[in-house]
Amino acid sequence: MSATTLAAGESRSSSVVPMLIIGVLFFIFGFVTWLNGPLITFVKLAFNVDDVSAFFVPLVFYFSYFFLAIPSSSVLRRTGMKKGMGLGLFVMAIGAVIFGQFVSMRIFYPALGGLFVIGAGLALLQTASNPYISILGPIDSAAQRIAFMGICNKVAGALAPAVFGALVLSGIDTFDTQVKAAPTPEAKEALLNAFAAKIHMPYMIMAGLLVLLAIWVIRSPLPEIKASGANAESDIGHAKGGIFSFPHLWLGVLCLFLYVGVEVMAGDAIGTYGQGFGLPLDETKHFTSYTLIAMLGGYLAGLVLIPRFISQQSYLAVSAVLGVLFTLGAYFTTGHTSVGFVAALGFANAMMWPAIFPLAIHGLGRLTERGSAMLIMAIVGGALVPQLFVHLKQHFNFQLVFMALMVPCYLYILYYGLRGHRVGQQTH
Repeated sequence: MSATTLAAGESRSSSVVPMLIIGVLFFIFGFVTWLNGPLITFVKLAFNVDDVSAFFVPLVFYFSYFFLAIPSSSVLRRTGMKKGMGLGLFVMAIGAVIFGQFVSMRIFYPALGGLFVIGAGLALLQTASNPYISILGPIDSAAQRIAFMGICNKVAGALAPAVFGALVLSGIDTFDTQVKAAPTPEAKEALLNAFAAKIHMPYMIMAGLLVLLAIWVIRSPLPEIKASGANAESDIGHAKGGIFSFPHLWLGVLCLFLYVGVEVMAGDAIGTYGQGFGLPLDETKHFTSYTLIAMLGGYLAGLVLIPRFISQQSYLAVSAVLGVLFTLGAYFTTGHTSVGFVAALGFANAMMWPAIFPLAIHGLGRLTERGSAMLIMAIVGGALVPQLFVHLKQHFNFQLVFMALMVPCYLYILYYGLRGHRVGQQTH
């Protein structure tokens, strides 16, 4: 089926089918990405490693975005967004096979390589889908469209820990006790081998579904969009210059870097945070889902309020203030209450990506794809900020470390929402 080109002023109805297709892709993003939280717990047990090594899971996963976002933009220029998305799904399927196979064999670093390949496929998908949905309609309402994508993403994200917990982590407290009480090293290894093998079939099934989805996307009626027409440089009074002549983009790259860092801290690191209070593993394995449920609430609020009652940049600033307040709430409380404040950060974080991404690529014109790739590279913040947390909490109080990392990030996001997104623009 031949692709058609969408003009910037096409009717809302013409966007419904593309939005549904991209919504399915965002569901996949969410399911795969938010497995990282329970995977940290799984890897720690299956490979008998400490917290620092277990946090290699998000480190490797998010570093793949940093290394492969620019190559992804080059691939997309040759394949187009539609075929590029299909290719990304195929790459994810390969990564799922690698990860499932090597985890079941309990070979640590090749298993992490599988996660890197999954991240590579996601980098290709994200580099294509985020600018696509941003310029599918008016840029001023892009946050609303991305909020719909976020709902698809976080519904899947909330399901992922529950599904993974039921299939792989059921009875984890009992298992941990059995491993510690194993009478011989051989008995301990047998228990760990059986536990690790539980992940093989779910990941093989995931790989098969990803291949089927890739075929469906390639054969779907998903149209192409010309960014140079739908996101013109003249919209911001920009006449000429390369990618470095857009300061609002580069400030946005840093903003997205910090945002992904705080999102992963609130979502993936919340289980480790809860364990700092001595809460049991059978309980902390569900904490990621609580954060994602809070994010769903944030997306629903964004859908209702943006842009009818509040602009996406103003909502970003409000969200940053909430992030500071919830972080302070987590610091000044303990136990389940403190964990509840961390989960509430999901509400504060929900509309940040939907606001930052379109604000940062606004008016990039022919450079939209390249700017999008730079923003996708910034997802590496999800690798580095949690690594700082897991290292620093070995030497300082974990609540203090959490607050010291999160509050400065939210303050910069506040700056970008108030002022940074306008830097270098002649028209607003």
